[in-house]
Amino acid sequence: MNMPFYVSPEQLMKDRADFARKGIARGRSVVVLAYDGGIAFATENPSRALHKISEIYDRIAFAAVGKYNEFENLRVAGVRYADMRGYSYDRSDVTARGLANAYAQTLGTVFITESKPLEVEIVVAEVGAEPVDDQIYRLTYDGTVADEHSFVVMGGQAEQLGRRVKDGWRENMSLGEALRLAVAALGSGEGSSSRTIEAAQLEVAVLERDRPRRAFRRLTRQVLADLLTEGGEAASGAAAPADDLPPADDVPAGPATPGMGTADTVTPDTVDDSAPDAGSESPESPDVSPADESPAEGSPTDESPTEEKPDEGPDTSGTTPGSER
Repeated sequence: MNMPFYVSPEQLMKDRADFARKGIARGRSVVVLAYDGGIAFATENPSRALHKISEIYDRIAFAAVGKYNEFENLRVAGVRYADMRGYSYDRSDVTARGLANAYAQTLGTVFITESKPLEVEIVVAEVGAEPVDDQIYRLTYDGTVADEHSFVVMGGQAEQLGRRVKDGWRENMSLGEALRLAVAALGSGEGSSSRTIEAAQLEVAVLERDRPRRAFRRLTRQVLADLLTEGGEAASGAAAPADDLPPADDVPAGPATPGMGTADTVTPDTVDDSAPDAGSESPESPDVSPADESPAEGSPTDESPTEEKPDEGPDTSGTTPGSER
């Protein structure tokens, strides 16, 4: 009978940790930092379909590095956890701390019991009503939870990028300053070498403190390009593209107007261009004297001033084969 190969628990845990760290180091770094209006997330990601930064719940966001399929499963599990808890209790009972604890249990269990650990490192952040209420949690591959403040950098060059962010970060930074610092840190390489990352190669999102209910918003297109340019922050805040505006359910409904729907669905400046202005003459209807209105002898006359409705065929308002549910 062959004896099983023995490996000490210390060596086994060390091998798993080294394996997970190598896998995480191959991923692009993610920078999470607080600014005066909330929390910003930035990473280099040219893909527009495979997101590394996502929304979890009303005021909670998720960012990750490592293997996409593994942290995507964690994101989906977090969304289900938040939805079930918010539905069973109250939406205010869904917190980043509770979600971080659930993630920690999953990561720790996989790291100890499975032969292969998850090659992921994630951040769960929640924006509060005040800057002191913001929560940022960093979770590593073995389930370790760290309560971070101000900023977090994770990924392959986390230590080097973290020093760059620490040197430039300060309290009450504007969104443009925070994003420029994050992008500059992502573009810094080994030693003194650095590169410029274009807006099209970035994935950026924010948790905005003053946004009602759902605080998550992605920054895309010209808005991001303006924020990364000195002096373009004011212009980007004045006009945002349609995909950067809040969802329709975030806009509070106005008072109801009888016969006109709610106030937020009626445009007061809407003018019917088809109706002529009062007092103006229409070129299509020239003035006709009463004598001219009498038809000529032998000419056909209309029995009714209204236009005859054409025959629309049989009534098709009933159920048709294509409309059955």
